[in-house]
Amino acid sequence: MATRRLRPQPTDNLIFNTFHFISLQHALWFFRVSYRWISQLIALLIYAVLLMPSFIKVGYYYFFSRHVIRSVIYGEQPRNRLDLYIPKGNSKSSSVVAFVTGGAWIIGYKAWGALLGRRLAERGIIVACIDYRNFPQGTISDMVSDASEAISFICNNVVSFGGDPNKIYLMGQSAGAHIAACALLEQAIKESKGENTYWDVAQMKAYFGLSGG
Repeated sequence: MATRRLRPQPTDNLIFNTFHFISLQHALWFFRVSYRWISQLIALLIYAVLLMPSFIKVGYYYFFSRHVIRSVIYGEQPRNRLDLYIPKGNSKSSSVVAFVTGGAWIIGYKAWGALLGRRLAERGIIVACIDYRNFPQGTISDMVSDASEAISFICNNVVSFGGDPNKIYLMGQSAGAHIAACALLEQAIKESKGENTYWDVAQMKAYFGLSGG
């Protein structure tokens, strides 16, 4: 009777070589992935360093320029504040831009409009950067309510800071564009129902929605 030859069993050396090969593969994968993330992190840091001089310049202007009036109160909520950017040698007939900053409805803040405020003020335009409640401090309805109250404040006080009440423009960026558009629509609905309002849609010379709205 013929005997059946048994299949050789793996030796310790073969097991070691297999383990070594798999470990090497994992190590190469780890270093390849790590290299990609590290290179991206370095690129991000270089990008931040290159932008830093501009950030410092805008920040210095925002905090120390006498042409910036910060945190003007327009309502009762803690975030009901706005910043005014006043042109040099401001007359009583300057155009006014009411700007609602973006921030994904979570990190919106009035200071985000500092560069826009500076550039438009250099061209003789008054800019009012509106702050408002963010989530979870408030809902979308609260944000729209804050923006509407700020617009009302601007419309009713524009003359006191050198603006022309007939040249008011509403602008919003990203989430701010959405909030500003909602404020306009809500105001138009109230007007169509004959409700009492503190500002009119017709007071807005134009609306600009940047990256949203």
